[in-house]
Amino acid sequence: MDFLVTALTAFAVIFLAELPDKTMFASLAMGARMKARYVWLGTSSAFAVHATLAAAVGGALAQLPDTPVRLASAAMFALGAVVLLRGASETVDEAGFDLTQAFWPAYSAGFIAVFIGEWGDLTQITTANLAANNGALPTGLGAFVALCAVSGLALLAGRSIAARVPLRTVRRVAASVMIVLAIWSLEQALR
Repeated sequence: MDFLVTALTAFAVIFLAELPDKTMFASLAMGARMKARYVWLGTSSAFAVHATLAAAVGGALAQLPDTPVRLASAAMFALGAVVLLRGASETVDEAGFDLTQAFWPAYSAGFIAVFIGEWGDLTQITTANLAANNGALPTGLGAFVALCAVSGLALLAGRSIAARVPLRTVRRVAASVMIVLAIWSLEQALR
């Protein structure tokens, strides 16, 4: 049961954090120009690499003393909330991609955009924090599925997601979740 709760928690947190992320908007832009299925396979492959690395780092952090790890997690979640709130008024320019509908150009574009864009990203750091406190495997799995789901939604919905849900609202909801997680981590550390 704990495995499922941890995976679902990671899914929910990472899903919300990834919605206003630059890689989601890259997926939106690529989906407007390339075959969504091919781009999704590329983004999913890169997300698998990042979720695995983040969960492994978080799993390694779990071997450290509990209180310092939880305090560091609380600080990282709080920092994540600040980053989200500071970016609440930013707009994202869509890049024009002139690639064909062939598999390799679309797959490569999706993989490269995510692989490069996710290093040190909020969702990668959040995944590591969650894995440090809740277990690497369920956290990594929940994070991976969330990242793939956001990319898939962005590719399927194209520009309509950005048109219907204000970016500011998405960032504020994600920041609120990060604040709750920061408070929860701090409370756990002080027990």
